[in-house]
Amino acid sequence: MTRSRYTYRPAEGHGLPHDPLNAIIGPRPIGWISSLSADGVRNLAPYSFFNCFNYRPPIIGFASSGWKDSVRNIQQTGEFVWNLATRPLAEAMNETSASLPAAEDEFSHAGLTPLPGTRVAASLVAESPVNFECRLSQCIQLQSAAGEALESWLVLGEVIAVHIDSHLLEDGIYQTARAQPVLRAGGPSAYYGISEAERFDLVRPDARPPR
Repeated sequence: MTRSRYTYRPAEGHGLPHDPLNAIIGPRPIGWISSLSADGVRNLAPYSFFNCFNYRPPIIGFASSGWKDSVRNIQQTGEFVWNLATRPLAEAMNETSASLPAAEDEFSHAGLTPLPGTRVAASLVAESPVNFECRLSQCIQLQSAAGEALESWLVLGEVIAVHIDSHLLEDGIYQTARAQPVLRAGGPSAYYGISEAERFDLVRPDARPPR
């Protein structure tokens, strides 16, 4: 098959109107991270470099470009909360991405309700239907293949408490689409939702019944 391909070397620039990397690796779940400073100031911020990395114990993580308030707070206190960003909360989530002074509370700025954690001092977003309370396991400064330290940090946390709105569970199974999660895509403003109509099922080869 003959096809045209666009090839570039990232170190030399992509030569396109917008970096395609984020659009290719997407849509991506959003790390909507709440934390508390050592001085007791609440912080809430979305990170589009986020995912789950381990089952037992459950470990989730997000990457921050720059040493931002979230990273500083988590490094100081060893705790944070992940909150599910949903379509009804998308605009409020976007408001929490504003560059506010460290002493200003993003919960108040975005009109969201802080809910005390059960295992950590950081607040949950009360309006979010799913929250993970986390304890810091690692904070890693990323580096290039050449060993050069980058101004990016990967924050990994063990999930020590999970809160799920009951209507999202059907026969004990979490209904992903019912929660209306929003996912970050490419370009400066693109997000996506998901629906049950887009679902398809695959069974792993090792899990198939013998013929």
